[in-house]
Amino acid sequence: MAASNYSLKVNRDLLDPNFESYRLSLDAIPTYNVELDAAVEEVKLKDSQYTLEHMRAFGMYNYLHLDPWYEDSVLFVDCKGRVLSLTVTLDTALGKPREVYNITTESSQCEDRLCASLSLTSATWVALSDGAGRLYLLRTGKRGDSSHVKWETLFSEDMGEPFTILHSISHVKDKLHTMELLLLRIQKDPQETKGSGYSVSLEWITVANTAAHGQEKKYEVKKRRVLRGKSVPHYAALEPQGKGMMLASEKPFVFTHVDGLPVEQPGPEPMEVEKTGGNRGFDPIYFWQQTAEDITLCVRMPEGFIKEEVQFRLMADNISIGVQGFAALLEGQLYASVDPEASTWIIKNDKSLEVTLQKRSEGPMWPELVMGDRRGEYVMNDEQAALIHERLTFLTSEDLNGNPDKDKPPCNSQELEDCDGFPEDSFSLTHFDGDSLKPTQVVNLGSHQYLFTVDVNPSDMPCLCLRHDVDALVWQPRPDQPSNMWEHIATFNALGYVQASKRDKKFATCAPNFSYASLCECLRRSFIYRQPSPVETVLFNRKQGRQIGQVAKQQVASLDSDKPILGFRATNERLYILTSSHLFVLKVNNN
Repeated sequence: MAASNYSLKVNRDLLDPNFESYRLSLDAIPTYNVELDAAVEEVKLKDSQYTLEHMRAFGMYNYLHLDPWYEDSVLFVDCKGRVLSLTVTLDTALGKPREVYNITTESSQCEDRLCASLSLTSATWVALSDGAGRLYLLRTGKRGDSSHVKWETLFSEDMGEPFTILHSISHVKDKLHTMELLLLRIQKDPQETKGSGYSVSLEWITVANTAAHGQEKKYEVKKRRVLRGKSVPHYAALEPQGKGMMLASEKPFVFTHVDGLPVEQPGPEPMEVEKTGGNRGFDPIYFWQQTAEDITLCVRMPEGFIKEEVQFRLMADNISIGVQGFAALLEGQLYASVDPEASTWIIKNDKSLEVTLQKRSEGPMWPELVMGDRRGEYVMNDEQAALIHERLTFLTSEDLNGNPDKDKPPCNSQELEDCDGFPEDSFSLTHFDGDSLKPTQVVNLGSHQYLFTVDVNPSDMPCLCLRHDVDALVWQPRPDQPSNMWEHIATFNALGYVQASKRDKKFATCAPNFSYASLCECLRRSFIYRQPSPVETVLFNRKQGRQIGQVAKQQVASLDSDKPILGFRATNERLYILTSSHLFVLKVNNN
């Protein structure tokens, strides 16, 4: 099953081309806080956890968890291993967070211990990691009621190396209660010799009740699937019935193991050709070269083909070339967009097909033609070869430092870290089928910067928010709708542009009803951006000569604390901010 290229479909009705700006409001935001009995322990990264991926996965971890099934209920784990819950009904009478579970294992003895992580699996189940490699599945009962029921452990097992829980779901499969979990690890990779020496591992685990009807529940691991990649995913979530998963990452992921056995990786079959010397060997299927404006592609075709048999399909981000009756010779997602209307193809010498692709964005040079395809050969023109030769001349100098500018020694690439590299244009959103473990749809996100993830409806997959031009657009995954798998459901005007100016930004989120979005810095300050609302007084835009009917307000809240912000969550009415010693509640909206 080949993955099809998919483009996100923006709902133009949700865009506001007349949006002007956010207006700073000096209205005070009522702020309340609860002092914690024990500190929230921020697990510091060790010297061995030095990579950019370690920082993204664990250094920026959100220690506060919002219960999507019970409004205004938040949870966190303190340094004593206690899972604490706080449900807010009256802001002026905040109670103390109550203990609902206690991690009893000596996780602090683990050398590479991570922060404890929590995932609200369903209205009555929770998945918990102690940060040392042990996974707990807990039956909680109805968490939102007034009864103070302690959570019950129905599954506890050591899963290997420490991990954090990214997502979990609960469903019934073959009349058995089943839970699916997605675990994140960063592991040393001996095959990763050119980079940091680490790779990112995602493990998809299925746990099911194996007890017969009427007997005491007994949960066991039924299946373990491992994906590997080179970057920490920005978004990773399982479908509600466990039939697949979605992943947004800067670099691709592939399934490598199922229940400990390696998964056969499909490799492109090279075309076998007759060489001029009579020996059999493997030659490139196609050759390509480029300028700043276009790309020329030459594909070798089977002997004796005619024009009517050529099957050529070109879209802005996808290409397919083949001959009738044969498998496609070249097919896949282009590195960047082209203009199909300005692109052409002709037959050359009855042996090959020459294609001219017009780049949609002039200037950037492509490192590859079709993403992931290594069967072609890039051919430089004379001008490009001469320019590269000139730039690299100092490397062949007899002097140790061939750079004539003695004050600027040549760069040593071994001293560079991951964050020093130029970001790749391979950021993609992928849907994986749970049975075949193959990608079915891929969205090339390109310049659409990831902003945050938010749970809007607990029965649906989490939404993800992406930057589109200056706006921030919220997308709801619809795995049951292959033709419209990601639906644009909300827009925060100009938020993409605004958040880019916040250099100290740590977390971002929005209210489930999209009434406001919020960002917070590492210390003290949080910014609230409200949707446009009607104004009570008459405002007039002098430049455009028109009356303004709506204004979008921006508010700034500053906490009375000098401790770093460790957790940040939003509900329709409140904003919750967690530090190591206090839980702050900001009353953003009134009913």
